[in-house]
Amino acid sequence: MKIGFRCVVSTFLLLSLVGPTHAEDKLFMKLGHGLSPESHFHLTALEFAKLVKQKTNGKLEVQVFAQSQLGGEVQMTQALRTGTQDLMISGQSAVENTIKEWEIFDIPFMFTSVEDANAVLQGPTGRKFLDMMPAANIVGLTWLSAVERNVFTVKKPVTSLGDMKNLKLRVLQSPGYIAAYKALGANPTPLAYGQLFLALSQGLVDGADTSPDQFVQDKFIDVAKYFHLTRMNYIPIVLAISKNAWGKLTPDLQKSVQEAARDAAQFDIKEYRRQYDAALTLIGQRGGEVRRVDIKPWIAASEAARTDVVAAVPNGKLLYAEILAARQKPANK
Repeated sequence: MKIGFRCVVSTFLLLSLVGPTHAEDKLFMKLGHGLSPESHFHLTALEFAKLVKQKTNGKLEVQVFAQSQLGGEVQMTQALRTGTQDLMISGQSAVENTIKEWEIFDIPFMFTSVEDANAVLQGPTGRKFLDMMPAANIVGLTWLSAVERNVFTVKKPVTSLGDMKNLKLRVLQSPGYIAAYKALGANPTPLAYGQLFLALSQGLVDGADTSPDQFVQDKFIDVAKYFHLTRMNYIPIVLAISKNAWGKLTPDLQKSVQEAARDAAQFDIKEYRRQYDAALTLIGQRGGEVRRVDIKPWIAASEAARTDVVAAVPNGKLLYAEILAARQKPANK
């Protein structure tokens, strides 16, 4: 009897964590992301949830779970594929093992600014990449703001490309990132994000790459002094729903969710810019240094890495050319 009771309880707990649930004709869905409650991910998720509730007249409610409560981004991607999680906000790099074409965004220095990246992502080229998701049992609702990644260091500033030599940096463990940082002379070091603060504190790594807002919100400012505006990578951020959950919505609910996602994306673009600017100011106020870097030598040194990424991506040359061409024109509204 005890074994049977435990099985019932375990099954109940599992069902309570995953999949859309119903209560008196109301549908509930869970949305997960990996950042803190102060992050633009979380504020945008809450805005999306509010908009969904408004636009569906309360028929659908989205419950938001921050800081990887539903799993890391790779885990959430797989959960959406299998239909055991409803919604997620995730960086593109966590999805590229599922959609190989998305690896094209690992190319260093492909964009020049957050606005440059967003112009592509919010237009037809960005939609083309979202349309690759249904084949993996995921529906891409929208791109949120692209996130700019920059190098920060603990003890010594990077004043020139030569200072990157043998620098132990924790970077995203994507082939394009690793190849690019190796080309710059650095030593890309594998490390789980959750272990990074301790590794920096103990001197196990010399620095890492991240966005200004995360540098402050995740407390790296407490152990690292130098934040360099290298603008090497811009990560697309996707708001997505499982194909399973999407299929359970009526056409009217699907339309409302898509509209809420579109509006949430515009909210996120503004909120990320606000947090980005505020973080750069705060770094200086907290005794850190925001340093501008002459990236021309960096761009030249990473040329081979760009070529390698393009060659490794299915239809890489065509996709890369399309992205570069889309940068020349504004996004469709």
